[in-house]
Amino acid sequence: MGINRLKLDNYKPLRDVVFENIRGAIMEGVLKPGERLMEIQLAEQLGVSRTPVREAIRKLELEGLVIMLPRKGAYVADMSKKDLIDVLEVRLGLEGLAAYYAAERIRKDQIETLEKISEDLEKYVEQNDLENILKMDEYFHMLIFDASGNSRLKSMIISVWETVYRFRIKYMSDYNSAVNIVEEHKKLIEALKKGKGDLAEKLAREHIEKAEQFMIEQLMQDKTV
Repeated sequence: MGINRLKLDNYKPLRDVVFENIRGAIMEGVLKPGERLMEIQLAEQLGVSRTPVREAIRKLELEGLVIMLPRKGAYVADMSKKDLIDVLEVRLGLEGLAAYYAAERIRKDQIETLEKISEDLEKYVEQNDLENILKMDEYFHMLIFDASGNSRLKSMIISVWETVYRFRIKYMSDYNSAVNIVEEHKKLIEALKKGKGDLAEKLAREHIEKAEQFMIEQLMQDKTV
């Protein structure tokens, strides 16, 4: 396992820092699906006692990122093709809805910010800078969720995003996919500028459907490795 020793945050309780680090390692694929989580080993690697590690594992089980097997211990949850399709179907509906409402409610300054993010994303795609591509893509979508004016809808979408985060990294790391994303974002901005809710919803759903197909292919490749 490649999880690193903690850099302690004076503003957060230790249990929260431990939880966020283990959770991040799962999201980023450092701790892989099916991998056993050993409390002693994780505690040593993080430089903490076993107690906050145990608390973090229990919390991750509640989020569905960890499964507990009787007499075997804790493992990083795997995801079946059916699980992934179910989650992406939910994402499809929620993000389509967010784009629809954003077209009705988005402010001029938010449109301008979206355009700036889109320009930055295109620049990072040309540089093949995956870290900043991921960051700009996330900023872009989060701004649309904000523009929907529905905080409950946004929190539901974020929960779905977290479930498929490791697949999203693979999708965005494919250069051709990233190039398509730039063009798809530009079309969505135009629909939002014109207040065309139906078109914005349609484009948002098409955007996710392309990602969905790629993620499913990636999952099936991982299953055969």
